[in-house]
Amino acid sequence: MAQNRPTRKKKLGNYPHLMVVFSITLSLLVIGLFGLLLIHAHKLSNLVKENIEMQVYLDRDLPETQLLRLQQDISRKKYVAYKNDQPQVRFLSKEEGAKQFLDQTGEDPEQFLGDNPLRDAYLLKISAEYTDSTQMRRIVQELRAEPGVFEVEYVQSFIDSVNTNLRKISLVLLGFALVLTLVVTVLINNTIKLALFSQRFLIRSMQLVGATSFFIQRPFLRRATWQGFVSGMLAALLLLALLQYAYLQLEELRLLRDERLIGALMVGMVLLGCGIGFLSSYRAVRKYLGMSLDDLY
Repeated sequence: MAQNRPTRKKKLGNYPHLMVVFSITLSLLVIGLFGLLLIHAHKLSNLVKENIEMQVYLDRDLPETQLLRLQQDISRKKYVAYKNDQPQVRFLSKEEGAKQFLDQTGEDPEQFLGDNPLRDAYLLKISAEYTDSTQMRRIVQELRAEPGVFEVEYVQSFIDSVNTNLRKISLVLLGFALVLTLVVTVLINNTIKLALFSQRFLIRSMQLVGATSFFIQRPFLRRATWQGFVSGMLAALLLLALLQYAYLQLEELRLLRDERLIGALMVGMVLLGCGIGFLSSYRAVRKYLGMSLDDLY
């Protein structure tokens, strides 16, 4: 006589967990990798901009006290770049300038002019947010008004070229980011909808016995949000592991590291997983709640 096997009771909100977490994790990992690309590209553009030097040429025979006061005034300007909490302002004497000219051209200006025609100068680097053409012109006008300043120069054509190219690259990367975010959202949404498909008759059964919409939705929403959270954490950990491996393989890549933005990206991945999981589950359950029995088949 055949024994009756115990049937496993279906529980509301109980659908394949690992498959959903795996799919969401991979989707978030893809968008996280692209996010890292955007962060490092942004840092690289800032480094390029902050390595642009502006030359502030001084009047001749300025006393030492005025030179020091002028350097202090320039260093306190809000547009001067900082590195290791130090303003990027460097004094270049006319003797040092003549030596550099001799090393580069092989000619000594003092030999055929009888005097050093160069001037003392301060070389300063500008913060990335002040390197657009309008800001640079404003900075030049402000520095020219300083007592003891003879002339201010910078390579305007190079800065315009850098800003134009970086703007084009940023727009292209931003466009890819928006498309990728849309694709990932659709993938996660379809994954959860597919997982909930097996629960459609149980949802209808609960509805027929008088369960409220909130009561039916609650376990699905809770489970989907938790799956998004776990997937986001797993994707963030995998992303950090890949990032550390990349730094070990290419040490120079650490120069482009931005702890604040990388941390924000990790938090964003977790929040994105939770948010998409919640909204996708809500839409899917609402859809099945409103379908007729014939449509469920």
